[in-house]
Amino acid sequence: MGFQSTATPQTLRTALASVGAVDRVATAAPKAAALAQALGRDVESAEVAGISTPTMSQASLDAHGTGSVAEAAALVVAGSNARLLNTRKIIDGVTIAVAEGDGR
Repeated sequence: MGFQSTATPQTLRTALASVGAVDRVATAAPKAAALAQALGRDVESAEVAGISTPTMSQASLDAHGTGSVAEAAALVVAGSNARLLNTRKIIDGVTIAVAEGDGR
C-alpha cells in the first residue's frame, strides 16, 4: 500500500477491503509502523527503492525511488516468482496493489 500522511485509518481500511482478503500487507519501510497502527494489523516493511513497477508516479519515484510504492511493496513481499495480480489502483488517495509469489 502507498499513502500520504493525511490518509485516515478509515480510508486505509476501505482501500484494503476493496481488494478482498489478503494474507499480508506491506508498504515502504518508513511508513510501515504508521500503517500498522492505522489498520490495527501487522504490516511488513519493504525496501522499495529501485524496484521496477509497471506503472509510475513521479511523486513516488521522487520520494521512494520506485514508480509505485504499492506495486513495489507487493512484489518485494511476494518474494521470488512474484507477479502482480492487480496493478495499483487509487482509492481516495490510497494506492493499493496485489501480488503473489513464493513469499520472502
